Amino acid sequence: MTRALSNPQATPAARRLYDYLCSLQGHGCLTGQMESVWCGTPEHEMNYLLSRTGRLPAIRGLDFIDNDFAGVVRRAMEWHARGGIVTICWHTGPDFSSSYKQSQEEDIDWATALTPGTPAYDALIAGMDRAVPYLKRLQMRHVPVLWRPFHEMDGKWFWWGKGGPEGFVKLWRMMYDRYVNHWSLHNLIWVLGFSDATADLAPWYPGDEYVDILGGDSYKGGAQGGLYAQCAAIAPEGMPICYHENGEIPTRTQMEEEKAPWVWFMTWHTSWIVNNDKNPQEKLHEVFHDPYFINLNAVPDLIDETEA
Repeated sequence: MTRALSNPQATPAARRLYDYLCSLQGHGCLTGQMESVWCGTPEHEMNYLLSRTGRLPAIRGLDFIDNDFAGVVRRAMEWHARGGIVTICWHTGPDFSSSYKQSQEEDIDWATALTPGTPAYDALIAGMDRAVPYLKRLQMRHVPVLWRPFHEMDGKWFWWGKGGPEGFVKLWRMMYDRYVNHWSLHNLIWVLGFSDATADLAPWYPGDEYVDILGGDSYKGGAQGGLYAQCAAIAPEGMPICYHENGEIPTRTQMEEEKAPWVWFMTWHTSWIVNNDKNPQEKLHEVFHDPYFINLNAVPDLIDETEA
């Protein structure tokens, strides 16, 4: 079943990508890899995979962390031009101009920051607007983005989860409304990433009209069938469910045995991918050469040249 995107004004490129993702549920799994920018080159993880498997992942994970807006946009455009799929997250403090440390250590006054007309509210939306020109640039180049803000909210280790489910849902809807309806960002596919720290995920769900894809994060190994079941219990019929972030890569056998047909996995960067004890080279070769897993070279052509 193919669902419609939550945004009825979604760009043709976003709709093509979403239709493709919907078609994969239970039939295939895209490979994904998060990049890092502090290992000498942002190609560090991609080069590692290519040298060990001869393959590159279908999805490249990027992060606006440390205000790397221009770099992320450049690499996103390059990856898209190669036929790849782009996903972007944002580790930042509540000022939206800081970094990982502040994303965990700082917080907002939830009562005032979510109340329109207050200085705290104005500061919050001004902060989240910092990404808009860069996402607009991607929209102008017809690059659809798997946009995954405010991930692992239910773990409450990031500031965006510290207001509890009610505060988080309001925050997510605020950004959605701001980006889609105020700024006309129509190239975003909204991806909600839960953690594996909470038994009851439902209170954290913003609603079908604000989410296009949901998934879970886990660094505990295997295919995390229990986490998949938790996500599937929330997802409406036809919504793709992704392994939003993973440490150890699941094999096809593990996914089948645990009944976890994720539409993609995205391995975290640095030691999670390059240390042989977490993802041994034998496993990397097995997964990236298994026809069930879709690498960069096997992603169908989703680019319409008439839009260029």
